[in-house]
Amino acid sequence: METLVVRPGLRRLKGDGLRTAALVVIALLVLAALLAPLIAPADPDAVDLSAALAGPGGDHPLGADASGRDLLSRVIYGARTGLLGPLGVVAISTLLGVVVGLTAAWHGGWVDAALSRSMELIFAFPGLLLAILVVAMYGPGQTGPMITLAVAYTPFVGRLVRGVARAELGRPYLAAYRALGFGGLAVCLRHLLPNIAPVILAQSTINFGYALLDLAGLAFLGLGVQPPAADWGAMINEGQTAVLQGALGPILVPGLAIVISVIAFNIVGESLADRVSRR
Repeated sequence: METLVVRPGLRRLKGDGLRTAALVVIALLVLAALLAPLIAPADPDAVDLSAALAGPGGDHPLGADASGRDLLSRVIYGARTGLLGPLGVVAISTLLGVVVGLTAAWHGGWVDAALSRSMELIFAFPGLLLAILVVAMYGPGQTGPMITLAVAYTPFVGRLVRGVARAELGRPYLAAYRALGFGGLAVCLRHLLPNIAPVILAQSTINFGYALLDLAGLAFLGLGVQPPAADWGAMINEGQTAVLQGALGPILVPGLAIVISVIAFNIVGESLADRVSRR
């Protein structure tokens, strides 16, 4: 029996196709978020009890929820909160992580030790638990969980930046800049950071998918974006009662949106990481 051998070129072709599909999904999500008022077939908050739990077809291509609201319109508008929250988490955590990681790598010694212990301390507390505590103190919404998750994600970026920056600091070109009298801030921003930026981008892309999942989970628990706002996690929460009536659409539609989005961002992030590791 002949053994099937997958050549590296074919494997690479399959990987490229998967990455392309993931990029298309992400592009469609961004377009949906930006153009929601133009492409949504109906008002996402319009209640029509006569169409409650209607199946796909007619005026509701993906069906309707228990209040008769169009699921397609709500999932399109949900892309806005679905992407905006994780974007805030990634932006804040990346900025803080880069600052902490570069500072620890550049100064070393007790500064490195203190910042490393601080990041380990944050690691000891699960991000979702911290977000739940913040919501318990300040009330539900998107801002509190977003900032809390950003702090929880910071060590992931910080430790990565510290590691690659320490390795990069041993290269001759950086030693030459330091010997020429360039300040630490100038060397880090102009020369060190651009060289490690691909690694940071790969980690941030992966973090985006996980942040999307975490924020959707908090919304499902009623701790994030509040109804009647169109949010994928909140939509799943609202659709639980529909399952008892045999209608799966109100849960499946936003659930698939979350799963597909997270997978797409993970594929792109892993692809970027692979490219960086081959450099």
